[in-house]
Amino acid sequence: MNRTTTVKEGSIERKWYVVDAAGIPVGRLAAQVAQILRGKNKPMFAYNADCGDFVIIVNAEKVALTGNKSDELIYWHTGWPDGLRNVSRGKLLEDDPVRLVTKAVWGMSPKTKLGRESFKKLKVYAGPEHPHSAQNPIPLDVRKAK
Repeated sequence: MNRTTTVKEGSIERKWYVVDAAGIPVGRLAAQVAQILRGKNKPMFAYNADCGDFVIIVNAEKVALTGNKSDELIYWHTGWPDGLRNVSRGKLLEDDPVRLVTKAVWGMSPKTKLGRESFKKLKVYAGPEHPHSAQNPIPLDVRKAK
């Protein structure tokens, strides 16, 4: 008799992946990283459990903006009167590339409790160095389609 198994929090094996973002378009990088953070690449994926892996993104300053995206504006509101602010993606890439990549991955993640929990497993660094070498991260190639 076949029975449906459910994923328990203790039975989830989490891996560490490292992604070199040099020359990769931001949207492609964010979409694939968000799926790995959520755990959708695993056969044991469940919508009610956080079964995703940790992802380290290095070289965020060398990420690619295709087309006219460097001129497009990102808007947000501070919550105060007259608090509408904006910045172009190109300027954000120059000033704070880590924020640009994290905002892109956050935009691809679900806006739920599990989405927030899985987002905590993302580590982004502007340069090629990261302090997570003790976890033995596996290199991940996001250029190929999955």
